[in-house]
Amino acid sequence: MNSSLELLNIIRKKREGLSKGQKKIADYVLNNYEKAAFLTALELGNEAGVSESTVVRFASALGLSGYPEFQRKLAGMVQEKIHSIERIEVAGGAMPRDQVLNNVLKADSSKILLTLESIDRHAFDLAVTDILNARHVYVIGLRSCGPLASFLTYYLKLVREGVTQIMSSNTNEILEEIIHISHEDVVIGISFPRYSMKTLKAMEFANDRNARIIAITDSKHSPMNMYSSCNLFARSDMASIVDSLVAPLSVINALIVALCLARNEDVIKNLETLESVLENYQQGDNDDINLLDENMYEELKKMSKDSEE
Repeated sequence: MNSSLELLNIIRKKREGLSKGQKKIADYVLNNYEKAAFLTALELGNEAGVSESTVVRFASALGLSGYPEFQRKLAGMVQEKIHSIERIEVAGGAMPRDQVLNNVLKADSSKILLTLESIDRHAFDLAVTDILNARHVYVIGLRSCGPLASFLTYYLKLVREGVTQIMSSNTNEILEEIIHISHEDVVIGISFPRYSMKTLKAMEFANDRNARIIAITDSKHSPMNMYSSCNLFARSDMASIVDSLVAPLSVINALIVALCLARNEDVIKNLETLESVLENYQQGDNDDINLLDENMYEELKKMSKDSEE
């Protein structure tokens, strides 16, 4: 089997010769392979309504060495799936060079509007409440989602104490950082195609410890929803050879603004403390221009006043 994309065709071809239980698995995988790629054999069996052993036999019936190989093939499909044709078109010059700027910016604007129309306002408000009430907030976003996680973490630390960004890409180190997580804590998992199995495993562990989990991802079909208690969906369709994360960044920006409004006085106090610390302890390596000016304080006060009216 040279390409992971061949797996669905093999399932379709062999479906009629499968047992009744194996057909249930085949149908589930054909309709939900993005989710199935992240399920254990036991979990897939539960979803399809069959036993774990039936799932293992199903993988063998497809000519695979076992369930681990089957899962790897599915994971490969998820990674290869999203808009590969569009990526090839841009890479191959199908989009005229003089239209790239207009096309990409228009596409990104469209993603923000689609996100605005579809996002769950209740879930957004719940995410704000969970973040404010948590004992500790952990933020994890790997690969291309790393900058989103860093941006969110930076501003969360101005709003509240107890914020940690999980930056390691090693599963053992990730679990070590959240080993003490409990029901009083919140994990914010950020993942878009190609989804990160390591982010998903961190969310699974947090879920097992009864922590509140906020998923920032692309759709209801994302495997990140499996363990989340609150889902914020932002469109991230790829219109080129790079991931478009403009809409997710806008959602994160909105989260930050909502949190700042809720903790307006704390934010101003933290900014004033930061300015004082930097003035007293920074020596010659200041990289900031107009670090914290009066306009920032006035803007925060104005935002707070507007929200009360």
